[in-house]
Amino acid sequence: MELVAGSYEQILFGFTVHPEPKAGGDHEQKWTSVADFTHHAHTASLSAVAVNSRFVVTGSKDETIHIYDMKKKVEHGALVHHNGTITCLKFYGNRHLISGAEDGLICVWDVKSWECLKSMKAHKGHVTFLSIHPSGKLALSVGTDKTLRTWNLVEGRSAFIKNIKQNAHIVEWSPSGEKYVVVILNKIDVYQLHTAAISGTITNERRVSSITFLSDSVLAVAGDEEVVRFFDCGSLMCLCEFKAHENRVKDMFSFEIPEHHVLVTASSDGFIKMWKLKSDKTVPPSLLCGVNTNARLTCLGVWLDRGADTKAGPPAPAAPSPVKKKDQARISGNESGDVVQEAAATEPNSQKCGLAGGSDKPAKGSSLLPCKRKTVEMLEKKKRKKKKI
Repeated sequence: MELVAGSYEQILFGFTVHPEPKAGGDHEQKWTSVADFTHHAHTASLSAVAVNSRFVVTGSKDETIHIYDMKKKVEHGALVHHNGTITCLKFYGNRHLISGAEDGLICVWDVKSWECLKSMKAHKGHVTFLSIHPSGKLALSVGTDKTLRTWNLVEGRSAFIKNIKQNAHIVEWSPSGEKYVVVILNKIDVYQLHTAAISGTITNERRVSSITFLSDSVLAVAGDEEVVRFFDCGSLMCLCEFKAHENRVKDMFSFEIPEHHVLVTASSDGFIKMWKLKSDKTVPPSLLCGVNTNARLTCLGVWLDRGADTKAGPPAPAAPSPVKKKDQARISGNESGDVVQEAAATEPNSQKCGLAGGSDKPAKGSSLLPCKRKTVEMLEKKKRKKKKI
């Protein structure tokens, strides 16, 4: 298991963590962190990180996405399609990466060939955040144009556009996909998929900087402060809060392994901390370990080497709720004062991206922006070998 974190100082940090043997009489198992690498990854501060079973990818204000092969511990190449700060990176499984940036584009990448399968003009302003439905068929994005947009990832096109009152900066699906949350400043609106209506609003004391679902009903919320709070999405009540850091919490990540449900936090104070969550979420978590990077951290990910240590892998997730066409329509369903547009008819030649079983090959006559091939050293070596043969 490896904790990876990006920083304002352009450095990507990697720390290997593992549990220590339990000493006699100890009730809580402690974990040890060992520095694995520090890499000067970009020419500007890091803004996003994403992890799958093999790769770590980082985005930066230098407008590039860098790829690292965690199995071989080498830099794999860079993606250079965007013309703006990379704001969000999301893997779907081991086949696809989706990126968003301040140029307003959302790009879908084939992780096997690292080709850009699709480049979509997603927002008139910046893309600030995106989230993929657990089924892989839908995605939601928010931007600085005050819209919440629904994307059909099977067809590779925009499905619906919903106007919202202010610029949202975070959107996130629940683990089951039956609800999603939209964050505007310190307000978190909880939407139900089957109605597309706001079922309630959670109010945090400060502007929200990061959220992560601990279960389908419990949401961990970090803001521009030292405290992390757990909220119940049904009652909208704060279940508990605890001081996690000495400065504001910038990012969080949660995962499950045998005998542990873990929350990882990264802060501007330079620390990455691992917390063991209790089954009763009204009880604050206990600290497993912490490491000081002496840097101003901005983003966080956790790489689980599932091939080398199968015990370290999280349990198989429950089957996500199926997304029906009527539910797709309801996601951006009309409410009072909202303007909703269906964008399906605007892109008749739209190619399928294949995140949920569609084709990976670009369609002929696509009306969308042409995609640039990125330069990857591994691909270039393969081409040269073929020419020699």
